[in-house]
Order: sequence, then structure tokens, then C-alpha cells
Amino acid sequence: MQTRNPVLAGYEVRFQSLFHEGRALSFPCDPRGHVDMDALTPQARGNYLFARAMVGREYAAPAVLACPVH
Repeated sequence: MQTRNPVLAGYEVRFQSLFHEGRALSFPCDPRGHVDMDALTPQARGNYLFARAMVGREYAAPAVLACPVH
């Protein structure tokens, strides 16, 4: 029996909370971690800018993760 590898749908940049395990903000990005801010909703754009500004205070440095299709 052959197992299927998950197909990668894209990437996300993830900002993990420093104080609340399991809480994070994530946004679609390219393999290098660049986010197309014009493609984000106004609320998501605000959250992205907030997360970037709060790295080291509220959020850990961002990590780029591959996203499998479910």
C-alpha cells in the first residue's frame, strides 16, 4: 500500500505568542516569508503589522511554515 505525501498549498508566516501557549498569528506568505499586504483584509493587515511590531515583546520571531492541503 502506498502512502500519499501531503501536497503543499503554500506557506504561512507564524508569530507565536511568548506568553500564551497555543496562541499565534499566521499569515499567507511566499517561501521566503514575504507577505502580500495588499491581499490581506484590513483587519488581517492590522494584525500583521501589530505582530511584527511586537516581536520580542509579545510574539517570538516569525517562522515560515509549509502548509499541507487537508
